[in-house]
Amino acid sequence: MSATLKKWVTLGRISGVFGVKGWLKVQSYTEPRDNIARFGVWTLRSNGAERLFEVEDGQGHGGSVIAKLRGIDDPDRARELLGAEIVVERERLPEAGAGEFYWTDLEGLEVRTTAGLSLGRVEQLLATGANDVLVVRGTAERLIPFIVGQVVKQVDLAAGLIVVDWSPDD
Repeated sequence: MSATLKKWVTLGRISGVFGVKGWLKVQSYTEPRDNIARFGVWTLRSNGAERLFEVEDGQGHGGSVIAKLRGIDDPDRARELLGAEIVVERERLPEAGAGEFYWTDLEGLEVRTTAGLSLGRVEQLLATGANDVLVVRGTAERLIPFIVGQVVKQVDLAAGLIVVDWSPDD
């Protein structure tokens, strides 16, 4: 019997303390940013430990998000959580829309050219001002723009494959 390993997705991190009632400033990686507060329970990872917290409230505030977690009622308790990563199980994310992909689902996929040459595997993705970029590691590291249609011709999650119109010399 093989146990299914849980896949975790980092949604953000605790970046500061807000006010005197234990509210936290959150650096959110979700789009839109305040979506992070819609997850009713967060797993916070810090120093190799994981703790579950119920999200009581959360909202956008300026360029970031603030959130109130159950049991964190003063700034001292809130400061203990600074730097913690906010993670959730992949299966808790809503289904992606047609032509949309979660970065976590693209990481590890093989990248091949339209001619069938393997360029390596997606190590990570980067957000840039213009478009997201695949960081592909094979015999060399390549930065390939994630532009569906123009560069990215096919994404087949089931087959673990991304087909790109990209020269292996680039």
